[in-house]
Amino acid sequence: MVEPTPGMPDRWARLWAPHRMEYLKGENRPLGDNDVICPFCRVPTLDDQAGLIVARGNTAYVVMNLYPYNAGHLLICAYRHVADLTDLTKEERDEISDMTAHAMVTLRKVSSPAGFNLGMNQGAISGAGVAEHIHQHVVPRWSGDANFMPLIGQTKVMPVLLSQTRDELAAAW
Repeated sequence: MVEPTPGMPDRWARLWAPHRMEYLKGENRPLGDNDVICPFCRVPTLDDQAGLIVARGNTAYVVMNLYPYNAGHLLICAYRHVADLTDLTKEERDEISDMTAHAMVTLRKVSSPAGFNLGMNQGAISGAGVAEHIHQHVVPRWSGDANFMPLIGQTKVMPVLLSQTRDELAAAW
């Protein structure tokens, strides 16, 4: 029997996604008492293309998720650095809700998803990657998008670049 060469494909046909390790180690995430600046506070200081911002409102903005579950995965973020839905003003809650609905309309126009997952993870224990800054996920879904790749291969195939998706969504917004 021939021993497989480490890091090379073998009969298991592993799919390598080493970029994910940086995220797992905390890239762009404030993880407590470290010096990482909150990414959702930093992003609005960038120009829209560099920050992957699709749209800006008065109290919230829409940005591409750097670590998407699916192509077109958007985050609706409050500008203010607050952690919990109950910490938002009525104006902020209303704008996040309005932007979420508008994001769904825009995504339907651009990429025709069959459905959506919407959600806010409140607190690190609930799965929030950046628990200190509230954000709403808008994840477009298509029939068959949860195929063997993420289920068995533990790798998500993204069919389009984030910058291209941002440009298409921003134009349609």
